[in-house]
Amino acid sequence: MFRPLSLYVGLRYTGAKRSNHFISFISLVSMLGLMLGVAALIVVLSVMNGFDRELKERILGMVPHATISGYGEPLQNWHELAFRIGKNPKVLGTAPYIQAQAMLTQGGRVHGVLVYGIDPAREPNVSIIGQHMRQGSLAALGEERFGIVLGALLARSLGVSVGDKVTLVLPEASVSVAGVVPRLKRFSVVGVFEVGAELDAGLAYINIHDAAVIKRQGDAVDGIRLRFADLFEAPGEVRHIAADLGGSYLVNDWTRSHGNLFQAIQMEKRMIGLLLFLIVFVAAFNIVSTLVMVVTDKKADIAILRTLGATPGRIMRVFMVQGSLIGVVGTLLGTGLGVLLALTVTDAVAWLERALGIQFLSADVYFISYLPSQLQWPDVYLICGAALSISFLATLYPAWRASRTQPAEALRYE
Repeated sequence: MFRPLSLYVGLRYTGAKRSNHFISFISLVSMLGLMLGVAALIVVLSVMNGFDRELKERILGMVPHATISGYGEPLQNWHELAFRIGKNPKVLGTAPYIQAQAMLTQGGRVHGVLVYGIDPAREPNVSIIGQHMRQGSLAALGEERFGIVLGALLARSLGVSVGDKVTLVLPEASVSVAGVVPRLKRFSVVGVFEVGAELDAGLAYINIHDAAVIKRQGDAVDGIRLRFADLFEAPGEVRHIAADLGGSYLVNDWTRSHGNLFQAIQMEKRMIGLLLFLIVFVAAFNIVSTLVMVVTDKKADIAILRTLGATPGRIMRVFMVQGSLIGVVGTLLGTGLGVLLALTVTDAVAWLERALGIQFLSADVYFISYLPSQLQWPDVYLICGAALSISFLATLYPAWRASRTQPAEALRYE
């Protein structure tokens, strides 16, 4: 069977036992370094992709993609505005809201909270809260007067669950015969949601009619929440919609409330990827040192091959094959290990948390409470291609040195 001489000799050199064990050790270190570098890159980029996905699906699934509200005054004709906005093909849904900063108290415990008055029937058009109810249901807000849905961390800090009572305190004073007193209202907890994010600690929902009664707005609302088919089009599209509506409206979008978090994740992904590529470069330098030592060790063999008619190009290809094989094996092993870890790191970290009794990611500190991972094959292809390219480039200089070996000089002291 025909086998190219360069490939045959290169594979023989790679698999042959060497008298110099140090060279074999350096070859193994080069391969392991490349494997660990590729695996680390795949795992870390998968985790960053997971954080990016959770931000889009959970955080940006709970907060509105965009809002349209009046300048310092509630919207009276919100039904007509919502109908006109809904005609836009890029808008998936609309829902009215009333917003208030308040405090919740129960049993001497006090917690600041952002309260949204919502329409339970229309809220699923713009939010995923209905998909993350741990207790009760969102529909219960429409069945019971002055019901409230709390985030899981908020309910835990207040020590309440479904069926308990909490007191809502608005930062507005009411004048009565007893003097100036804060505006208070007793609510029944009808549901608890959990999205595994910081929103669980400071967000509450009540019926929009109850919110209008508390804020004394009648049928008016603070604004309209919009959900777009593509959230990245929201900042520009909501301004076009507001301009088409005519009049004076205040627009807001998710980039103002959570855009810095999204940009931070993208920046961290690029910077961490760049830093971890240094591991691959270190492994490539090991390949260079390995081949340089191999060339020095095989000078007599190179001279014999040259005297038998091997050209400098063929000698160069012999050592390129040897170095490239180290790169291919290291990259393939690293890819397999990285893909395996990327697919199992979420469950592995969760098991480790249960075994050690600690929580690495607390929702009080981070915007989610677990380690997400999303393997994206384009990242894997890019990492593999980069590792193989670097490994191939690392073989060029040692192979060129081998091709420059002069037979007479190499055999002089043999």
